[in-house]
Amino acid sequence: MKKKLGLLYGGQSAEHEVSLSTAKAVTQALNYDQYEIVPIYITREGEWVKGAYLTAPVETVEALQFNREKDAQPHDISSFLLSQQERPFDIVFPLLHGTYGEDGTVQGFLEVLNIPYVGCGVLASSAGMDKVVMKQLFEIAGLKQVPYVYFIRKEWQKSQQALVKEMEEKLTYPMFVKPANLGSSVGVNKASNQQELIEAIDVAFKYDRKVIIETGVVAREVEMAVLGNDEPKVSVPGEIKPLTDFYDYDSKYKDSSTELLIPAPVSEAIEQKMTDMAKRAFKVLDGSGLVRADFFVTADDEVLINEVNTLPGFTPVSMYPILWKNTGLSYPELIEALITLGIERFEEKQQLHFQ
Repeated sequence: MKKKLGLLYGGQSAEHEVSLSTAKAVTQALNYDQYEIVPIYITREGEWVKGAYLTAPVETVEALQFNREKDAQPHDISSFLLSQQERPFDIVFPLLHGTYGEDGTVQGFLEVLNIPYVGCGVLASSAGMDKVVMKQLFEIAGLKQVPYVYFIRKEWQKSQQALVKEMEEKLTYPMFVKPANLGSSVGVNKASNQQELIEAIDVAFKYDRKVIIETGVVAREVEMAVLGNDEPKVSVPGEIKPLTDFYDYDSKYKDSSTELLIPAPVSEAIEQKMTDMAKRAFKVLDGSGLVRADFFVTADDEVLINEVNTLPGFTPVSMYPILWKNTGLSYPELIEALITLGIERFEEKQQLHFQ
């Protein structure tokens, strides 16, 4: 019997369009002889709409954007997911980037409904989304990283002058200002002086109530892909060489101003060090399924972990699948591996006693 697979995509975050591109790519890689595929679209307003079962790959993102009035009957989404009239889902694949998708909220919803799903659980997803909590966990794990400062909007409104002083004492220009809970470099800006710093912080607060400011480092940007549950495997490293000032949203998704070097030209010792750090980061977050670990490698071969992403870009031209392709795992094989890992984790959980 075919496995019933739910594809969950769209969402309310600023990365809605990225999610649609990911969903389209996944529909083109799945084996329709093995799966009954149910597309579930979350609109920008947060409405969940189920589409008809897919019988062939989707060719455009527009075909994945359903309208409840035209494409589906009104329904309560939890009732739909647990409907006794339909065969239960064997697994759901969240293809959601950013807030309300990658941050543990959807994962928690699926956990409450006791539905298997692909990827990291609630803890890893939420900690991996919050760059401040992530970095605090990295400190516990003894992972080297760049100096940083963080604060919430209310603190900025009350003590801007004192916070600027603190940043200029603890960090050095250029600084990178980021919303604490967002991905794909949305809302991220580089500041080379105090005025740019203040302006960048104001922009970041449009996306989150908490921001993080990091010292800019002159280094190569190298990434590794992690795959697994309790015994994760790590891909070959890949180096990103953006032709822009830094690897921003447009560089990732809208233009070809970035060169990828895979495998990255690093020594065996540096690769082994990053592999070890990637596994430690994965484990301290209690990761499962997939994680992409991003590093800085300085001219004197110091390795610093930048961040991890628990649901990285996942089209065939995104870094995570490309890294696995260059390690010997094709895009369809990678998807199959992730589905298997999600089911394995769910089955292990069913052995636990909660009462």
